[in-house]
Amino acid sequence: MKLLRFGAKGAEKPAILEAQGNIRDLSSVVADINGFVLEHELAKIGQTNLETLPIVPNDVRFGACVGNVGKFICIGLNYSDHAAETNSPIPKEPIIFNKWTSAIVGANDDVEIPRGSQKTDWEVELGVVIGKSGRYIDEKDAMDYVAGYCVINDVSEREYQLERGGTWDKGKGNDTFGPMGPYLVTKDEIADPHNLQMWLEVDGKRYQNGNTNTMIFKIPYLISYLSRFMSLQAGDVISTGTPPGVGLGQKPPVYLQAGQTMRLGIEGLGEQTQKVVQA
Repeated sequence: MKLLRFGAKGAEKPAILEAQGNIRDLSSVVADINGFVLEHELAKIGQTNLETLPIVPNDVRFGACVGNVGKFICIGLNYSDHAAETNSPIPKEPIIFNKWTSAIVGANDDVEIPRGSQKTDWEVELGVVIGKSGRYIDEKDAMDYVAGYCVINDVSEREYQLERGGTWDKGKGNDTFGPMGPYLVTKDEIADPHNLQMWLEVDGKRYQNGNTNTMIFKIPYLISYLSRFMSLQAGDVISTGTPPGVGLGQKPPVYLQAGQTMRLGIEGLGEQTQKVVQA
């Protein structure tokens, strides 16, 4: 299933993209696409005759594909080729940081350059959406806790992240720095999440062109590892790292400017397009 949320900001409704390309309103079936629904009501959606549901116009706004996200957990330097481009050693353990949930926006919403920023950057990433709550999860059981996958743009302000002291979080969690979606694609539709092409363009120039097969720490390990330090709840989102081609890695570095357009996608998960604006 390709699940999504549509409508005005703060008033999104649940929907599903059917095989024929129609978007069907799920409001009569579930309240939202959120942790409770992912853990307890996915089967109800699967048993619904979609032809009985209202069709949603294709030009509607897509909100973030998961509502009421509890934790937005990110993994740094998790692609071997990205670590190489930033002259960073391969991590011995996953690097964990957070994006605040206030960073979450729809797949095609504007991305704001923070006031005073000179080094706002892009990162296409595979998002893993938790579908079952747990802690101290065995690696062999970890995929049982996955509801599905989505595209995430881990927008990053490099000066705030790397030059202003403290943790990475201050450069990662600015408002609009977490476009998510357009779809939450349930795991049954993705044969191998560790072999997906992913790409990102700025104003039509392709900067990132990678594959999840260069991920250092794979999804089952990440889920098991994270669950040692925190409980994972249904609806939590894990952003699993980016391939090479970020602005920081260009020679010389290239950063986003107001008026530019980012376009990015992951095989089987859809595409995003964001206009860059000044906050």
